Amino acid sequence: MEHYFTNNENLRSELRTIKYVVNGVPFSFTSDNGVFSKDEIDVGSLALVNAVIKYNPQCKKLLDVGCGYGFIGISLAKILNVTADMVDVNNRAIHLANINIRNNKVDANAFYSDALDNITNKYDLIVTNPPIRAGKKVVNKILLDSLKHLNDFGELWFVIRKNQGAKSAIELLKPMSFVEIIKREKGFYVIKAKNIDN
Repeated sequence: MEHYFTNNENLRSELRTIKYVVNGVPFSFTSDNGVFSKDEIDVGSLALVNAVIKYNPQCKKLLDVGCGYGFIGISLAKILNVTADMVDVNNRAIHLANINIRNNKVDANAFYSDALDNITNKYDLIVTNPPIRAGKKVVNKILLDSLKHLNDFGELWFVIRKNQGAKSAIELLKPMSFVEIIKREKGFYVIKAKNIDN
């Protein structure tokens, strides 16, 4: 089985287009084999995007961790009118994300990073639909490292299934952040975290 958090240069390419309207704004995404949710917009990702738009956190620059072909970062960059950095460990996903950045005319840049290892900046907003199938260790690393890359008063927003570690993720972050469940939708929790020392 091919996982979306690995790189397989031999995987056959079958490009397809996913059209979606978010908050009244039309988007078109090029997708392919070997990337997360290749045929449709993921329910959790959509719940995360809609929650962020609804609460509209103060943001000039955001980071999308594990961006896949770019739905979360591109949608938020366009609707919130902000710039976005987008990272993934999957080279095919990065290639697609940069195509989708151009096609949807947003101020964004997608590049390779294993979790946040290649991130040097700090951000007002970090968003992620973490790769649950990569394992708890990877997910925890993404969440904890995200807190370290927030500006003063910055916020981490993420989505995770109730039965795939939502409560343990909350417990993980509680010692160093204010954690709040923003939305529950179809088994997904959208969660916000802010550093305590702000």
